[in-house]
Amino acid sequence: MSFKIDPTRIKPYGDTLNDGRMQLSFALPVSCDEAGKEAAKILLKTMGFENIEICFLKDLHEGFTQFVAYANTLVTIDTTKIHVKVVDTEVMNMDETDEFIEKNIGRSLTVVGACIESDAHTVGIDAIMNMKGYNHRFGIERYKYFNAYNMGAQVPSEELLKKAKEVNADAILVSQIVTQKDIHIKNLTRLIEIAESEGVRDKMLFICGGPRISHELAIELGYDAGFGSGSYSTNVASFIAIEMEKRLNNK
Repeated sequence: MSFKIDPTRIKPYGDTLNDGRMQLSFALPVSCDEAGKEAAKILLKTMGFENIEICFLKDLHEGFTQFVAYANTLVTIDTTKIHVKVVDTEVMNMDETDEFIEKNIGRSLTVVGACIESDAHTVGIDAIMNMKGYNHRFGIERYKYFNAYNMGAQVPSEELLKKAKEVNADAILVSQIVTQKDIHIKNLTRLIEIAESEGVRDKMLFICGGPRISHELAIELGYDAGFGSGSYSTNVASFIAIEMEKRLNNK
């Protein structure tokens, strides 16, 4: 069975196409009882939802309760009017990237990466840089034509830039996992500001990544590219190789 979908008017799908049925999960500072359930229903009704059903609640203690609800929305969106900035370079595997660099650049590319400032979570930068990589994709350390320096976590922006200048880096990779109170935006902005003040912003590629990073946000903050959830070393390495070839050949 096939459905004819109007891309100008789509809604969430539950039981039938465009029925607007959604599952929502949230916490409220209310008691885990009928009064709390009513508060959750009122909240969703105020937000414009209909046919509200609270199907699960859990006492989180200290006066908080978690709710899972089903409800319908009347809101529709027009997908033909959606425009987003994405990294649109070709994604090559490790061997293809090495071959591309050898043929079009003729030397190894140097990359310095770190999880900067107070962020102590290296899972993102390690997935991209460490030799073993992640999900069947080897990290940049394993590439023949990349010199990779992974500085780890809680690296001050000044130290990252110092290392990049020391090794004459072609690209800087920055990972930000912690995002509470938009600390990732503050950290990423500070790095660019320091790079600009030291006159090195345009001398190397600046690339950032993390669960709440998008290419659009990265460009807005002054970076050359941003990679969010679902990105791998192949995405990052391909972008660096292709972008460096363009810059070196003034394309």
